[in-house]
Amino acid sequence: MHTNPHDLEQIFALFDHSVAYQEKNGYPVWRNYDKQAIIHDMEQKNQYKVVVNATMAIVFSVRYSDKIIWRDLDKGDALYLHRIVVNPKCKGQKLFGIILDWAIAHAKQKKLGYIRMDTWAANPTLIRYYEGFGFTSIEDFTTPDSPELPVHNRNLALTLLAYKLP
Repeated sequence: MHTNPHDLEQIFALFDHSVAYQEKNGYPVWRNYDKQAIIHDMEQKNQYKVVVNATMAIVFSVRYSDKIIWRDLDKGDALYLHRIVVNPKCKGQKLFGIILDWAIAHAKQKKLGYIRMDTWAANPTLIRYYEGFGFTSIEDFTTPDSPELPVHNRNLALTLLAYKLP
């Protein structure tokens, strides 16, 4: 289900909690996450939410192109997942499986061959988590300091992950 303007306060609270959790546990963090990028995703109908028992459990964004990060691998054949944030009340429930099921169905409907995403290269636990869902690590890549990227996505050391659709 798409997010809407009424969700913004809660979405920002989820991002704030995620940053605090990452800092507390010594993980890489989104520094100064770009609220305008989140609003833009919502306005373009590219941000979704998963609601469990009337609680916004997780939010995520999608793209159909990601040339800056995926460069020559971006050939118009993939759905890109971005900015996945879990409600702290829902951690440990493997909600990413709901996103992946939706993404597979959505990508197949659009006749795409891959689901792609990136995460911090310095977080092997998160990389293994996504690999547990069938993603393969493609390469490590440091993003450029490009104004085309949201502020929180600039100069990041990332691991690129891909899921090939059957």
